[in-house]
Amino acid sequence: MSTFLIVAKREFTTRVRNKTFLLMTILGPIFFGAILVIPALLAGVDEEPKTILVVDNSFLLRGMGTIEGNRLEYFDPKLVDEQMAISKVRDNDLYDGLLFLPPSENNDPDFILRNTRLYSKGDIGMDLTRNLERRLGKAATEEKLKINGVNPSIVAQSTTIVNIKNLDLTEEGSESSSLPLKMTIGFASGFFIYFFTFIYAAQIMRGVIEEKTSRIVEVIITSVKPTQLLLGKIIGIAAVGLLQFIILIMFSSIIYSIAGVIGILSPEISGLNTTEIASSTESQLILSDIIDSLGAFNIPKLLGCFLFYFLGGYLLYGALFAAAGAAVDSEADTQQFILPLTMPLILTLILSTNIMQEPNGSIAMWLSFIPFSSPIAMTMRLPFGGVETWEILLSMLSLVIGFLATTWVSAKIYRVGILSYGKKVSYKDLYKWIRRN
Repeated sequence: MSTFLIVAKREFTTRVRNKTFLLMTILGPIFFGAILVIPALLAGVDEEPKTILVVDNSFLLRGMGTIEGNRLEYFDPKLVDEQMAISKVRDNDLYDGLLFLPPSENNDPDFILRNTRLYSKGDIGMDLTRNLERRLGKAATEEKLKINGVNPSIVAQSTTIVNIKNLDLTEEGSESSSLPLKMTIGFASGFFIYFFTFIYAAQIMRGVIEEKTSRIVEVIITSVKPTQLLLGKIIGIAAVGLLQFIILIMFSSIIYSIAGVIGILSPEISGLNTTEIASSTESQLILSDIIDSLGAFNIPKLLGCFLFYFLGGYLLYGALFAAAGAAVDSEADTQQFILPLTMPLILTLILSTNIMQEPNGSIAMWLSFIPFSSPIAMTMRLPFGGVETWEILLSMLSLVIGFLATTWVSAKIYRVGILSYGKKVSYKDLYKWIRRN
């Protein structure tokens, strides 16, 4: 046991003192914070409004002056045809594009929309194009209603917006439920486990390959058993991952708190003052829904399960990656083993939509029982609720058994492969190594 701890301590201290570890620990929260802050900052930057020349033979737009801050300048279709308008846009820097609406045939708005053309100098922007499409679609709908003798204002007044509030039934009663928030937490947790499991497991594999190719391992195993060396590496790097995770959470909380205090994420970014935002009923409803939903989550349970599956998934795949590193002579030769090893993780991530749409369905349930997919599948299911206690315990038990089984198999491969050189190992060779006593 003392030898095993020495190996684990060496792996831990070597990586913690590495400059790369310090940089990733510090820059990681800044990077993820930038992903959140930069889009908010850019959203507040007003783009230069565009001027669109309009030749409206159908009079659907009826002289609409602006659209989302962009100016529409109308030319009389009796005086300017399509080709003349195109020439004006080309020769005049004041215009960014031309919107041409053809004359109506038999008062058919659909004919107009099918033949409407938008010319632009360069990229006119997807948002402006979509806004024009929405305005034209609304105008065409109103025109159709008039043709059929229906007053558009009556239709507008009769239109009802339905917003059903989701509630989760609990033993104490009912609590507010926010499906988007649950999906965000579930997917973020699953992706985080996938990303860091792959990163740290790959570190084990590279470390094994480096020691094998430099022949250092031949000296090490004279005083350390191969199984002790394998477990020491796995546990040591697991401690590094856990330490980095804790630092990331603490550092991220500090950065986001400071960002909130100085107002980086305040509503003023989007050009709206606080009073206007507060008076918005929709904003209040969304904010209230998020707050209520956060209060409904069992945070200690989610965090505890996340840590268990984070460590369990890493330990399982770390043992397999260590065996892959021991079986080859260079990192380039690991490709034949890496894809089969990571396929369960990738497949579970691909099926994340199915898991979150039916968190208690058969696909999600079985994936959460399989050790190779349970770290991602179960962490995606938990925020949605409805996962029985026996399911969680069975999933955890299967993950522990899976770790012990893969460690036993990996130790068999590691013991032989770590001293094998000069031969490209096949799956048949691995099977022979496993069967050795």
